[in-house]
Order: sequence, then C-alpha cells, then structure tokens
Amino acid sequence: MLRRDIVTTAMAASAVAVTARSVHAAPVRRTAEPRAKDGIKLFHRDWGEGPPVLFAASWALSSEMWAYQVAHLADAGFRCIAYDRRGHGRSDVPASGYDMDTFADDLASVIEQLDLRDVVLVGHSSGGAEVVRYLGRHGTSRVRKVVLIAPVTPYLLKTADNPTGAPQAHFDATMAQWATDFPKWADDNTAPFVTPETSPAMTRWLYEQLVSTPPPVAIATMRAVIARDLRPDLAKIDRPTLVMHGTKDVSAPIDMTGRPTAAGIRGAELKVYDGAPHGLFVTHMDPVNRDLEAFIKA
Repeated sequence: MLRRDIVTTAMAASAVAVTARSVHAAPVRRTAEPRAKDGIKLFHRDWGEGPPVLFAASWALSSEMWAYQVAHLADAGFRCIAYDRRGHGRSDVPASGYDMDTFADDLASVIEQLDLRDVVLVGHSSGGAEVVRYLGRHGTSRVRKVVLIAPVTPYLLKTADNPTGAPQAHFDATMAQWATDFPKWADDNTAPFVTPETSPAMTRWLYEQLVSTPPPVAIATMRAVIARDLRPDLAKIDRPTLVMHGTKDVSAPIDMTGRPTAAGIRGAELKVYDGAPHGLFVTHMDPVNRDLEAFIKA
C-alpha cells in the first residue's frame, strides 16, 4: 500500500506507547533540559541506571512512545534517555529548524550536554533517519551501537537512481490533507500501523499523541525527511548496527527502506518480523524488547 499510508502512517502510530504510565514509577534523573544551538529547549526523560541508551522518536510523536522499551531496558540494567524533537511533545516549538541537519545537531546537543559516551542509539521511523544523519554529520566517537526500527531510510523520494521511492506527488497530496484536516487523516490512517489484535485503547493513545503535534510542524518535519538522501551517510556508520523491520509495514515498506538500509551499512544485521506492521514496537513488543536487549548486551 504505497499510497497515502506509505511512511507517514506508521510514523504516526508510535505515539501509543504513552500508555506506559506505569513506567513513570521508575526512577527519573532530574537534570537540566539540553539546549539546541539556537537556544530552544529539548525536553528529555531519563530512567534507570547503567550503560546509556538514547531513543529518537518517530515523526509527529514524542518521547512517550518509548515507554515500553524503557520499562524493559531499565529493568535490564540500562540508563534510558528519550527526548522530544523540536516542535514535538514538551520541547519548544520554534518557527524554524525543521531540516535534517538541524535535527542531527539537536541530537548531538542532547548527547553532548548529557555527556553520553558509548551510547546505544535507537531510532524508530523518522527518528532512525535522524540517527543516521547524526552519524554521518557528527561521527561515531560517542556511539557504541545503533538500532534502527522500521527506519524511513535511506531515501523516500522516487528518482532515476532510486526507483523504489514514492513520487513527490504522493507526499504533496498527503501533506495537503494534513493542512486541511489532520485529525481526519490520522483517524483514517491509524489502523495499518497496528494489527487487528491491538486494543482500541492502545490505538486511541497512538491517535491522541499524533494529533497533538501542530500540523505546520508535522508538514515541515515530513518535508525534511522526504528531501534528504541518506545513502551517503549509511556508508559512514562503523558501529554494530541492527535494523528491525516488519513484513507488513505499509508505511515504510521493507523493500523500500529496511532492506536497502541494512545493505548500505557495513556488517549490519537485518531482523525481519513476519507479519509485523510499522508499529512493531507495540504490536510485537515482547520479541522486539528481547531482541533489543540481546543486541545491546552482546
């Protein structure tokens, strides 16, 4: 379903992990919020003790989406940090800075100001794209391992040398819907992100976090992701990398994103989840969490 759902649908769904309000009982480290180069505040959550794992959220979602992964990994002995992209969640909402270089620089600000070293970077969907751009732009000196879950890398736009991408007209039509009725689009496109077994409550959590993102921010962020060819950055990644992707991902089809991403990173491992949609971190929570823990500990 490489139409309205492609890439955008799935990014939306991630938000549901907000449900893990039980995770809020975990110890929270109180530190000042990192600041981007232009001074905006980047809200972050910080749970657990141990080697650091930093989570980058999906398009139009916030750090809350990672609650179930944080709960699992914090119990397994890791310090888990999740931050809100500019314009998202509880971070500041500036009128500029919605481009891949700035997103990568914001990630660098979080890593440097929290003084994270030997950190494992985990990104879902467009968060994975930001991780890849960070590694290409800032290098890997502070990074131990990389995990890309249903990433929208390496390049979404159809071009002469990227025939599996989607045409610009597809993205333009989708963003036109966001500009006129974002809640309706979200309502129409949430189901493919999950599975029929996903509870209505979980699906509702996903929807509610998605529509909390201002449409201008959602549009600007998506334009940034569409425009950036990250294939050159993949070749610069020299850390152990795990790519996790489902075969039923209609938002970021595996042959368009997951497979070429893994192929572009030297030595990367591709973990395929049969029947999993873009929201596999929720729908396939147990195997995803186990595989995350095993990869990080290996």
